[in-house]
Amino acid sequence: MPVSALDLLDLDSLLSDEERDVRALVRRVADDRVRPYVADWYERGEVPVRDLALEFGKLGLLGMHLKGYGCAGSSAVAYGLACMEMEAADSGVRSLVSVQGSLAMYAIWKFGSEEQKQRWLPGMAAGELIGCFGLTEPDHGSDPASMATRARRDGADWILTGGKMWITNAPISDVAVIWARAEEGVVGFAVPTDTPGFAAREVHRKMSLRASITGEITLDEVRVPEAARLPEARGLKAPLSCLTEARFGIVWGALGAARDCLDTTLAYAGTREQFGRPIAGFQITQAKFADMALELQKGYLLALHLGRRHDAVGLRPEQVSAGKLNNVREAIAIARQCRTILGANGISGEYPIMRHANNLESVLTYEGTSEIHQLVLGQQLTGLSAFAG
Repeated sequence: MPVSALDLLDLDSLLSDEERDVRALVRRVADDRVRPYVADWYERGEVPVRDLALEFGKLGLLGMHLKGYGCAGSSAVAYGLACMEMEAADSGVRSLVSVQGSLAMYAIWKFGSEEQKQRWLPGMAAGELIGCFGLTEPDHGSDPASMATRARRDGADWILTGGKMWITNAPISDVAVIWARAEEGVVGFAVPTDTPGFAAREVHRKMSLRASITGEITLDEVRVPEAARLPEARGLKAPLSCLTEARFGIVWGALGAARDCLDTTLAYAGTREQFGRPIAGFQITQAKFADMALELQKGYLLALHLGRRHDAVGLRPEQVSAGKLNNVREAIAIARQCRTILGANGISGEYPIMRHANNLESVLTYEGTSEIHQLVLGQQLTGLSAFAG
């Protein structure tokens, strides 16, 4: 009898009963609430974010690894498994959960005042409020230190001027975590999106992450009080630490997309006949399956190791870079290989392969491109920085 790719090494035995229960819950939610509709969402370039957020909030999936303020306080491994199951349905839906919990909520939870935490986090955990994370700019992606957005003091207030680009959830957000450069360095703000001068337009004509709402933020002399500033955020390390937190979810999530591609392709190859037999019985096809299954399992073991360390002692940024670099790179290779086995059917929306492959093109470059993560690892290995400046 055939087995699934992750069953080859009995990797389930490495999880606790509670972790398996979390995985089963999120898989059930994804199967019921996302899979039947996501191909249509993707084709139309629309997704019911607020409806999904409310459902995910009821199940404790938003900010689930944070403690207090209505958050579930789950382990890093449980959160990773949730990301894997979400992205097995669609990367855009996992991005909703990741941006809400690991970027917007985490920034407020980690660097915000008690007043800010009480104001925003319970509603965000419940899915009643949507947040976004404004760091990337039109001309400053991999080099956030060169951000052009400025914050200047004006009496007891701050004035924000500039713009952000490729910001998930921005057009429908209630609060935007905005990073800007001030005289004292990089500072962060929790900005209500109904503040005068704040505008967010949706980015259309995307060929990837179409089941996700992406926006461009314009800050035209946005006046906010000192109470909007994140008091514990000091310097560029603050937003970068948020990215490290979000990348951890990607380490797991990419595996979900790869697993879904592989499971779909294994089922397809077992019934698709050419030359009088199922194509799963051909040597070249089996060699492809063997290689893909090995990479999927190795990626899973890497993610699980990082998750256990996260829960025990925490992670260093370069460790998360290693996970993101490897797992996303292998996931997109698996998606592309699976497409070849399905042939022309691989480009059909009736199967999830091309949708996953297109989504992973974005996952490959957001939250740090592969090249950036290679340089992070290279610096650790040589003691020399290859970054310009």
